[in-house]
Amino acid sequence: MDYEIFVDMSLDIDVQIAEQYGIRFVPMEYMLGGETFRATGPESDARMHNFYESMRQNIPTKTSQITPYQYEETFGPVVKEGKAVLYIALSGGLSKTYESALLAAENLKDEYENVQIEVIDSRAATGGMGLLAESAAKNREAGMSLEENAKWLRNNVHYVNHWFMVEDLVYLRRGGRISAATAIVGSALNIKPILKIDAKGELVSVANKRGSKQAMRALAEYYRTRYDAKFGNAAYICCADCRDSAAELKEMVLNINPDADVRITMLCPVIGAHTGPGMLSMIFYGAAMD
Repeated sequence: MDYEIFVDMSLDIDVQIAEQYGIRFVPMEYMLGGETFRATGPESDARMHNFYESMRQNIPTKTSQITPYQYEETFGPVVKEGKAVLYIALSGGLSKTYESALLAAENLKDEYENVQIEVIDSRAATGGMGLLAESAAKNREAGMSLEENAKWLRNNVHYVNHWFMVEDLVYLRRGGRISAATAIVGSALNIKPILKIDAKGELVSVANKRGSKQAMRALAEYYRTRYDAKFGNAAYICCADCRDSAAELKEMVLNINPDADVRITMLCPVIGAHTGPGMLSMIFYGAAMD
């Protein structure tokens, strides 16, 4: 099964699992203040703590999409070696990077003979992409061909559940998700929005909870009512520098399902730049998203 599995750096994944299965990364850039950084793999917890501390001090952050040329630079050396590529992209409902990857794949197919590149719209982000990358790697290890693996992923992306809460409404306001008035009132009332990524891969607000504890209990309840063990027990809790809350949510999940394999990771900067510090997510395979 001579193909490489790539995921872009809007994902979160257990580093040891990524190394075990040889999962490769498409770099992404993010800006903090006037400095540009290039994420080529999962960032260290220490670096992410500094990133979120900077956000708390109102230092501006920004991200950039991957261009077709950058994809060609990443995939080109692989296809030159005669290998195929399976790439799991950030949701097309959240970014244009998926479209850029499709264009790059066509360009490479024009340039080289017998190029095989499968581009998957993950309809996911962060730990959801991590789950899909793990599944793709296990499928490859079990003997699935490139085409079979791509088909499996496309048939199952909608079973990845993303539920998350944000701590500070200002970041949703900056991103145009809520109005300035809603942000002001919500902050005054200590409102914590609950959001999901829907079947189209788009971000949708689903509930408002008063305070972090209620919001965390809501995340655990989504897990209780929706997780599906037929996909295994892996789950991701991705946190934007709120490890204590993540550990508390993990205990809630283990009380529901003692067999859950819960991985806590720091939220990557590419997504964290838009959600802000204190964001907490509950990501797992479960009932199909709508």
